[in-house]
Amino acid sequence: MPQSNEKQQKSLVYVVGGSPVQRGEIAANLKSFYMFKIFDERSPILEALSTTTPTAIVVDEVLPPKGGASFIAEVRKMNPKTVLPIVFTANSANSEIVAEATSYDNVFLVERPFKRSTFVTALSSSVNAHTEANWEDIEPTQRAALKNTLSSFNSIADLIQDGEPIPYDDVRDSCTPLVEAVQNNNFKNILSGVSEHDNYTYVHSMRVATFLSLFGNVLGIKGDDLMTLSTGGLLHDVGKMHIPHEVLNKPGKLTEEEFVIMKSHVNCSVDFLNETSDLPKGVTIVAGQHHEKLDGSGYPHGIEGGKLNELARMASIIDIFSAITDRRVYKDPVPPEQALKIMLNMKGQLDQTLLSVFREMLLDAATY
Repeated sequence: MPQSNEKQQKSLVYVVGGSPVQRGEIAANLKSFYMFKIFDERSPILEALSTTTPTAIVVDEVLPPKGGASFIAEVRKMNPKTVLPIVFTANSANSEIVAEATSYDNVFLVERPFKRSTFVTALSSSVNAHTEANWEDIEPTQRAALKNTLSSFNSIADLIQDGEPIPYDDVRDSCTPLVEAVQNNNFKNILSGVSEHDNYTYVHSMRVATFLSLFGNVLGIKGDDLMTLSTGGLLHDVGKMHIPHEVLNKPGKLTEEEFVIMKSHVNCSVDFLNETSDLPKGVTIVAGQHHEKLDGSGYPHGIEGGKLNELARMASIIDIFSAITDRRVYKDPVPPEQALKIMLNMKGQLDQTLLSVFREMLLDAATY
């Protein structure tokens, strides 16, 4: 009988093979991030796959009667056009069964014993590879917007880890297709395409970049200023790359200590960006002030009222809307209509005139 957890808002992962202890270990690693079903045997999971397509499958090398690699071959034959992401667990990387299993596309090996972070990263990478492959079917400008910004975002993570400055020209170039798509009112596949990606910081940043660009375009902002909105959105949360994964993706409420750590991402973002040459001031404003509120209740500096310019007010609206409507491992996305109602009640915190423009923009663009 398959076992499962109950968090239906999470992506579904099937687990099969290995010993009961090993399957329990996998379940412990998955439970904070994914919905899962554990299968003891080969036949029930094949039957389940005939009616339901999970986000990914975790397959152990030990799976009677013919092993995990043979099972992968069966899965690939069931639907050759859908290359399901698979994480293959094994006691040693140097075996014939591992070589056979990893000869198939989108199979990621995790060797025992493994750290939780190693396993989750492998699973996330397999899901992302599948998502990114689906981008090939998207209209060229929107496809370029997704692929170029993701490449830029990934390189930024490496640069930050190495203590190197972010090359703004490269970021600007990566956002050029995004701005073009927004100006041509041809951006909806960007939002739908990014939504299934498993790198939350990238997903949120790309949604903020898209909505900020759209907001600016509606307000008549053009040229370099519109590009500043786009790049500012993409870069606004780069400081989160220094926040521990267990804090960034914690399913429950953050402790006071954890919230202090989470809030530090703003100053980290500004510090990283200050090392970048030729960076428009507006990009730093978006990164440094998107959590500020008109009544001074925001962070990190409690800036209030007239000290927050229009760009900071726009960034606050977009960041809040995106955060509420984002899909997270611990919550369903809130429908846009409900998110806007929540924001309309934040009268002392958000610029209601700009919020009204943003609401009309969403209705006109039908970006729900």
